[in-house]
Formats: sequence, C-alpha cells, structure tokens
Amino acid sequence: MAGAARKKLVGRYEVGRTIGQGSFAKVKFAVDADTGAPVAMKVLDKATILNNRMLQQIKKEISIMKIVRHPNIIRLNEVLAGQTKIYIIMELITGGELFDKIARQGKLRENEARKYFQQLIDAINYCHSKGVYHRDLKPENLLLDSRGNLKVSDFGLSSLSQNGFLHTTCGTPNYVAPEVLSDGGYDGSAADVWSCGVILYVLMAGYLPFEENDLPTLYDKITAAHFSCPDWFSQGAKSLIQRILDPTPKTRMTIKEMKSDTWFSKNYVGVRHGEDENVSLDDVQAAFDNIEDKYVSEQVTRNDGGPLMMNAFEMITLSQGLNLSSLFDRQQEYVKRQTRFVSRKPAKTIAATIEVVADSMGLKVHSQNYKFYKNLCSKLESIIWRPIEVSAKSALLRTTTC
Repeated sequence: MAGAARKKLVGRYEVGRTIGQGSFAKVKFAVDADTGAPVAMKVLDKATILNNRMLQQIKKEISIMKIVRHPNIIRLNEVLAGQTKIYIIMELITGGELFDKIARQGKLRENEARKYFQQLIDAINYCHSKGVYHRDLKPENLLLDSRGNLKVSDFGLSSLSQNGFLHTTCGTPNYVAPEVLSDGGYDGSAADVWSCGVILYVLMAGYLPFEENDLPTLYDKITAAHFSCPDWFSQGAKSLIQRILDPTPKTRMTIKEMKSDTWFSKNYVGVRHGEDENVSLDDVQAAFDNIEDKYVSEQVTRNDGGPLMMNAFEMITLSQGLNLSSLFDRQQEYVKRQTRFVSRKPAKTIAATIEVVADSMGLKVHSQNYKFYKNLCSKLESIIWRPIEVSAKSALLRTTTC
C-alpha cells in the first residue's frame, strides 16, 4: 500500500518509537518479528563509544549482563552490530524505577518493603555466586516490571572478580560502604550488602540513613555507622538493619545469615529458576571487533598545564567544601533524586559558556585555574571544573540548584 509506513528492521527486530535517551545512547521500543515479543533496544554509536573512551567499559558491562541470568535481574538477550551502531536487545521493563514509587508514596509499608528487599537479596546473592559485584546499588537502579517484581539494572560500575576483593572507589556516596572509602581494598560482597541495607532503610523510612550537606561529614557518619531508625520500624526490621549497617565488614551480616533472620524470612519464597544457561559471549565479541580500526578517536595531547583527568567520584571527594544541600530536602519525607549531567566539551569551552550565562543573569563571577568563584549561588563557594574521562555511568558531574 502506497501510504503504509515502512518498517525499520534491525536483524529480526521491528524498531519503533524512542522510549528513552541519554548522553550516549537511545532506547527504542522494538518487537521480535519471529515471536511478537516486545523488547527494549539500546542503540549505541560506535564512534561515540571510542571518542569517549568507553569501549572497554561498555564491553565489560554487556558481558556481565549476559552472564547473570536471574528473574530479578534485567535480561540482556543479544547484541547486534551494524556498520556504525551497536544494538543491545534487552528485556522491556514497563513499571519504572523503584525510586519513583518511593517518591510518590513517601515510604512503603513494611510487608511491601520486605518483598522488594527479598527479591533484591536473591538477585545480589546470585550475582555474587557468579563473581559479579554490582557496586552501585540504589533505588534508581532497581526497576519494576508489569507485575511489580523487582529487576536489578545498570551494571556500569560492576566488577567481575574471582575472590571478591576490590580496590576501585566508586558508587553513589550515600549508599557506599565505609570500607570502600578507605585505601585498603574491600570485599565486594560485603560492600553490596551494606548498600542493600541502606536501600531497605530508604524503602521503609522514605529518606536516607546517612544524609549530610557536605561530603566529609557524610563520610564520617558512614564510617561510624551513625544513624537511627524511625519509631515506626518494627523491632525485627531495626535489628536486621543494624546488623547489615555494621561498619566492620568482617562482622557485618552476610546474605546467608540474612536468610535465617526471622524478619527477613517472613513470607519468603526463594526464586526458582532453571539450570544456568550456557551463555555465549560470541555476539558481544563480534559486535566490538575491529571498531577501533574503523572508528579511530581523536587523541588530544595536553602540554599546556591544563587540569588533570579524573573521574567524578575522585572530584567530589577532593572538593572538601562542596555543599550537597541541593541534593537533599530535609523538609520532605523522601530522598530526592540527584540531578547529574555530562559534557564532552573541553573545560575551557564549558568555563566560557558559564561566564556568558552568568553575565546574562547579572551575576559576577571570576575564574582561576579552572575554579569558578561566587556569586553563582549563595550556598556554593566554588565549582571545580575539570575535564573528566566519561564512562557509561561513573563519570558524572552533579549540578547545583540555587
């Protein structure tokens, strides 16, 4: 029919509308033409991957997501490659983020929080059995399917380790375990368990157990495990959370101990899933083969004494005066989402743009050595601008709302 819309096909998948978009990828609704099943198709540009030095990061994340096959983990089906694009075919999740549910309701009923927590622990226990450690567990990375079941997503900061002993400092500050902040390395399993404990607290309270306006004070509270449970927590829930949020990893509650806990085991039905599949990573390897030869990224050599390369976690840790009050609202009974952004522009370009915008708003600013000094915001002493090595999720700059 002349007026009929042409269907776009990628492999056997009919590609539909865009349902999500980030800095480096689009997510499309698609349908498997063979089965009629709806899927999510993540579309990545090969040149962008290389230009932002994301090749190994994305390859690792995709490989890990293919390895972990569990009902409470978002499923990655396959990876396809076109001439200029990489297509990641994933399970379509329609229930949104667990974070949004908390934001709407303020806090969850204890039984509902327990159900999600049980599903989270099942998923993380399975990951650990495969030597996979998530390292960025938080409500924003927990999705809900159409039946209300939890799905762990976003393995961008995850690690694959045989012994579980890790060294990289990463994660979201309010959810990170105290030992991750030290320089001595940490057990990935114990660190994930801590983050799960923070999530359980947030589910039931509607706010964070560790919440401060500046990072040094926040880290002091985390290191000392200085928190208190609200009056509406049952004694069983309080006891469980206190044992999980133990600042000493060796005495912190393990997942095995958790499953024997009276509060946790109430109405608990362990997830039953079949034998582990023989997962092939051949499609992942094929999708990334030779792209460095075809899409050579421009290499920039800095010899002008410009700012150092660093990731965002290092940046905010070194920024001792950085005020985080804009990330939280103490007047609300729920944790607020952190607004984040990334930029591929050089630091000088970003700095020049800020000066122009600030001037148009009647604000007086001056910069020195890539630092901007007030008066951009009355609560902000300075913003440190440095070019950062952008990865799929870890290199993120926080914005500040005046």
